[in-house]
Amino acid sequence: MKRYLYVVDYWVPFPASEYGGLITLIAENDVEALELLSDEESFNEDYGHLIMEKIVTATKLELADDYESGIIEAFCT
Repeated sequence: MKRYLYVVDYWVPFPASEYGGLITLIAENDVEALELLSDEESFNEDYGHLIMEKIVTATKLELADDYESGIIEAFCT
């Protein structure tokens, strides 16, 4: 099963908020990436409707080896 390394640049600009960050994760597809992010307790659901757009446009790199899905690193404010 193919998995991808996602690099998601996610910011909600001022004045609406300064919420966001840079998140790297491994997922099979965009839907799984959203599920992984939504399950995090630090995920702010007020801006959840905006994250899918950022996932779809994220840098995605196909992985050659079989890795488990999950969040690798997250810098969030």
